[in-house]
Amino acid sequence: MPFQHVLVAYDGSAQAQSALDRAADLVRTTPGARLTIAHVYQIPNFVVGEAIVVAPVRMELEELSDSERLLEEAKARTPGLPNTASALLQGDPAQALLRYADDQDADLIVIGSRGFGTLKELFLGSVSHYVVQHAEIPVLVIKAPHE
Repeated sequence: MPFQHVLVAYDGSAQAQSALDRAADLVRTTPGARLTIAHVYQIPNFVVGEAIVVAPVRMELEELSDSERLLEEAKARTPGLPNTASALLQGDPAQALLRYADDQDADLIVIGSRGFGTLKELFLGSVSHYVVQHAEIPVLVIKAPHE
């Protein structure tokens, strides 16, 4: 059974670019299939003493602008591919992707093996690992060519 709605996680890393290329190939070879390119951004909070300080609005706007630019770059990598959409999500990357996949009836998640959050992954665990462990649909994990 071919996949009809492919959701690809994109953060601009080499692994995410490879994942996007593979997801686009899958959609190209499946009549009627659609692709959604998702980017998840997080607004950082800072801990000062015992208080949590919310990031300034300027920082939030910059993050939003950078995220929108990243999605435009991703869409530019799939020229001529019909049925392509993008989604800008906020929050924990793994949980936001899983929630979006469920809400939008995706039937495949394509994700890079590693993204830009290497230090964060060291302490919190890999986004791709979490998605694989918790997704209720198939997940295709893509390594960059040099891995």
